[in-house]
Amino acid sequence: MYNKIYYNTETIDRLEKQQRVHLINSLGGFKSVALVGTSDKLGKTNLGIFSSFFHIGANPPLIGMIFRPSPPERDTMRNIIDTRFYTINHINESIYKQAHQTSARYDKEISEFDATGLKTEYRNNFFAPFVAESTIQLGIEFREKMDISINNTILIIGEIIQIYIPEDCLNKDGFVDIEKANTITCSGLDSYHKTIQLDRLSYAKPDKEITSLLQN
Repeated sequence: MYNKIYYNTETIDRLEKQQRVHLINSLGGFKSVALVGTSDKLGKTNLGIFSSFFHIGANPPLIGMIFRPSPPERDTMRNIIDTRFYTINHINESIYKQAHQTSARYDKEISEFDATGLKTEYRNNFFAPFVAESTIQLGIEFREKMDISINNTILIIGEIIQIYIPEDCLNKDGFVDIEKANTITCSGLDSYHKTIQLDRLSYAKPDKEITSLLQN
């Protein structure tokens, strides 16, 4: 048995602010992390790192992301609502430090693309910029905004309308090999990780033994 530290509501509340933030943010385990690219109506670009993505459904293909309370003004969310288009760009080993730097609070007049040296890429007349250095890129159209009153956060739901994946990273059954694409993950607010696939398993049924799809 491991020796475990015990926390309850009272001891959590007594933690120093940053200690509590790091503790609670890292408890959820590994998370999807990606760069969100937007432009305002005048074409001024913005780029921000987010780790609050989650799958909502495949038909239609919907993805959600959470925005923390404002102020400060969230340029990414404002651009999404104003223009309805944004991109989600996977982060790889070669750009994770630049991606992390986009979390700095730059003035609105400064594009994080310019500040970090990441390149904009426009594809098939899509309004928002993709990150050229990203291996897997998604073009998203805004669908719904939901206010979450319990902690004053905002849920943005978008539909995936464009997908760019390297040919050798896409399996015949549609499964995307994100490790081959060199996509990384994160934990907490500032820890980045590579992954190693343990297995890929067959669909679970009560009367059928689970098998490894990697052996087929």
